[in-house]
Amino acid sequence: MKHLSTKDKRRRFKERLQQGPIVIAPGCYDAFSAKLVEFAGFETGYMTGAGVSAGLAGMPDVGLLTMTEMVEQARRISDATGLPIISDADTGYGGPLNVRRTVEQFERAGVCAIHLEDQEIPKKCGHLEGKRVISAGRMIDRLKASLDARTDENFLIIARTDARATHGLDEALDRGRRYAETGADVIFIEAPESVEEVQEIGRRFKDVPLLMNRGGGGKTPALSAAELERMGFQIVIFPGDLQKAAGKAMIEILSILKETGNTDSARAMMMSFEERFEILGLSRFRELESLYSRD
Repeated sequence: MKHLSTKDKRRRFKERLQQGPIVIAPGCYDAFSAKLVEFAGFETGYMTGAGVSAGLAGMPDVGLLTMTEMVEQARRISDATGLPIISDADTGYGGPLNVRRTVEQFERAGVCAIHLEDQEIPKKCGHLEGKRVISAGRMIDRLKASLDARTDENFLIIARTDARATHGLDEALDRGRRYAETGADVIFIEAPESVEEVQEIGRRFKDVPLLMNRGGGGKTPALSAAELERMGFQIVIFPGDLQKAAGKAMIEILSILKETGNTDSARAMMMSFEERFEILGLSRFRELESLYSRD
C-alpha cells in the first residue's frame, strides 16, 4: 500500500483532530510495533520515550537517551508505517537553541507531532516520583523556539506540563493556559490523580485540543477513550501497554524454553512464521523483486 506524503499525513491528522472523534494512539517503540499498530487498524501511533529507552538502550526513562537516538528511532518508525506518528521529544534536549534543532530534526524525520515538557534536565518518566520542573517562563521560551523552528504549520507542537506532581493542579492548569496562549497546538497536563481532576482539565480548555496519557503506574484514573472524549479530550495515548504485554509474553516463552528445552507447547501464544512475514510486507517485496528478475 502506497503511503501518503508526510505533508499530506500532517494535514489530514490536523483535520482529524478538529473533526473528532477522539484519536486513540497506542504506544510503539520500534518499527515492528508500529507496523502492528497499523495492522490492528489504529489511525495513529505514539512513539513512547520510555519504550524507546527500554527497547533501544535497555534503560529506564530517566533522561538518558539523546536527541539523535530519539530522532533516528522516530525516522525508522515513520518510514515503516503509513500512520501519522506523535512522538515524545522530552525537554527538547537543552536550551532554546537545542529545542530549535530538536524540532527541525523531528520534522525532517517525518512525524506529525511532538510533545515538549517543562521538566528540568535530566527528565524522568511523567509517572515517576522525584520530578522537577522549570519555571513557566523558561518553558514558554522553549515553546517559542519550537514554534519559530518549524517549517510546516501542520507539524503540531504539544505542550506538556508536569507541574501537577510538583505544584498541584491549579499551577498545572495555569501553565497549560499560558502555553496555549503562547501558541502550542495541543495541551498535555501530565498525571492528573482523580476523575474530578480530569474533568476539571476538560472544563478549562474548551478552545484548544487536549491530550491524555493513559500510561504510568496508576496515578491517572483508568478512563476509556469514550469517557475522555465526553470530558473534552481529543487524543489519548497508551504508551507502554504493547511493550509490557510483549515483555510478559517473552518471559513466559523463555520460561517454557528453559524448563522444557522446546517451545512447541507455546505455539498458541505466538504468531505464525507466515503471519509475521506478512505483517512485515513480504508479499509486497516479492512482487517488487519479480519486477527486476531476469529469470
